Amino acid sequence: MHIRSIVGLIPLFAVHVLEEHLHGQLPGLRDRLTWFLEHRPDLARLVSRWNELGKGNSLLLSVLRGHRMKALLRRMLDESEFLSNYGVRALSRVHRDQPFVLEHNGDRFCIEYQPGESDSRVFGGNSNWRGPIWMPVNYLLIESLYEFHRYYGDDFRVEYPTGSGQKFSLSDIADELARRLTRLFLKDKEGMRPVMAAYPQLQADPRSQDLACCSMSDTGRGVGAAHQTSWSGPGALLLQPRSSAVTQALPVGGEVQPEVELATK
Repeated sequence: MHIRSIVGLIPLFAVHVLEEHLHGQLPGLRDRLTWFLEHRPDLARLVSRWNELGKGNSLLLSVLRGHRMKALLRRMLDESEFLSNYGVRALSRVHRDQPFVLEHNGDRFCIEYQPGESDSRVFGGNSNWRGPIWMPVNYLLIESLYEFHRYYGDDFRVEYPTGSGQKFSLSDIADELARRLTRLFLKDKEGMRPVMAAYPQLQADPRSQDLACCSMSDTGRGVGAAHQTSWSGPGALLLQPRSSAVTQALPVGGEVQPEVELATK
């Protein structure tokens, strides 16, 4: 089925970098890895650059070569597809105007992009549908980009956002995705949190103004399940700067954003 969903981005998760201080002090590890991949060419073909040294003589174990990764990132970092102002969508925005339709035995099934609440009883109400932006999956995507950067370094540049003509390192892009995601919970210039946009009374009440739900629509507004707390862990980790670039002003939504001071309070 020709559906552009977060499932197509999952291969980015399969990445691990072996630093020289590890494989350099454990020659047996390198020898066993080489033997296994040389004697299992069917598996070796699936592992990218396992025998090519990268930044700092590191080794990369990944199912994506550089050009394949860039092909995925072109979709992921496209604001008309997966990239929103508040993170990476679970389904491409293309399906808003071009829904996927399957007709079988007289039944019609349709997958289309929903910017907030689902219009299907299958996903509506108190179910697993919590809007198109999912914190745990975004966290894994960001961590994967940091891991790829450990191997490729700053010289490996990717256009961000797609079509902007501006290129950044994978670490810079990971920083920016983390900033987009955490903007959901941080107060804006008016002292409002985007994720609480539907609850102005709760935001105005000192007893509840620092309590935020974790389910996001395309606009950042929370979508149901305010009782869920399982996303607070990844949110706290993303608020921790990974590099100095986390506060740089990279383009968001076609505009240059001011520096944001991230707090972990």
